[in-house]
Amino acid sequence: MLESIRDGLKPMADALAFAPEGAAGALILAAAALLAIALHLIAVRLLGPRLGERHPYWSALLQTTKGPTRLALLVVALAAALPAASFAPDVSAAISELLSIATIVLIGWIAVTAVKLAGDLYIARTQGERLDILTARKHVTQVRVLRQIADTVIVVVTVSAALMTFEPVRQYGVSLFASAGVAGLVAGLAARPMLSNLIAGLQIATTQPIRLDDEVVVENQWGRVEEINSTYVVLGLWDLRRMIVPLSYFIEKPFENWTRNSTVLIGSVIFPLNYNAPIARLREKVTEIVKVSPFWDGDVIKLQVQEAKANALELRVIASARTSAEASDLRYVIREKVIEFLQQECPSCLPPPLAPTPAPMQPSSEGEAPAAS
Repeated sequence: MLESIRDGLKPMADALAFAPEGAAGALILAAAALLAIALHLIAVRLLGPRLGERHPYWSALLQTTKGPTRLALLVVALAAALPAASFAPDVSAAISELLSIATIVLIGWIAVTAVKLAGDLYIARTQGERLDILTARKHVTQVRVLRQIADTVIVVVTVSAALMTFEPVRQYGVSLFASAGVAGLVAGLAARPMLSNLIAGLQIATTQPIRLDDEVVVENQWGRVEEINSTYVVLGLWDLRRMIVPLSYFIEKPFENWTRNSTVLIGSVIFPLNYNAPIARLREKVTEIVKVSPFWDGDVIKLQVQEAKANALELRVIASARTSAEASDLRYVIREKVIEFLQQECPSCLPPPLAPTPAPMQPSSEGEAPAAS
């Protein structure tokens, strides 16, 4: 292809031999650019209908990368036409270096676009299969985490390759990475957090200790997983705050995941009562309260004597709900209704009120302590 472009532009270069060097070169590059744009337009028009429904990924990739592929073809055409432009050696070297950098950036751009498109199509396909909510969240989490890791790797490689095209930077990088002294140790220590989070991201994507929309308890804080990025996780707390946690935390430290295998949870309420509490009647009342509640999932209802202390009983009520939010609401309803029932039916079962705290003794107006009676 490069030879055909050079051969096609050779007659034009011979015809413009009389023109000034810079003007002739600019006209040759402009002609190569127009030829590249025309070829790209023809290729898109021809390939689009042929891919169609048979190859949805390649068809979508062709449409989403029209901009970068057009620029890539333009760079190729300019690189092929540059020898025929007959610029000065220093000008040709500068243009060639710019084209090399542009080629590297375009390759990285196309790679990021292809990864994003592959992830979007995979998620769309799994959503079309009508999977259960936990499986769907698993796939979405895997795709997003892996896509962010792939984007990070592509960007780092692209920037590194672009910088290595400059001779001073390449020599500095080689000397830096070749050294095995203090500079190498400092670089390794500086890169450790990034590498640990990158590895943690791969582990989270494959082993799935957390997923998007999971409800977790981290450092005694309950939160819902809103984002899983390449280096950190964003938890939405109950009071609308956001907690930012490094990815490596979920690999290195223990935490609670309330929705790991199911969203169903069991809520519990503790009642300290006297020994004359009517346990059987209270069990019937608790069953009645839970069954009429819209937060109950129809599974678990129990009232148990959890502990018998010297001066009181501890009764525990447990009931299941579909989600953690409904489990919390169900606990509030049980607590409120049971207390109301005990106040009306068996007030003597309730623990005695606390004795009021005596007010501190005030000193006399002369500044002396009051005499004891």
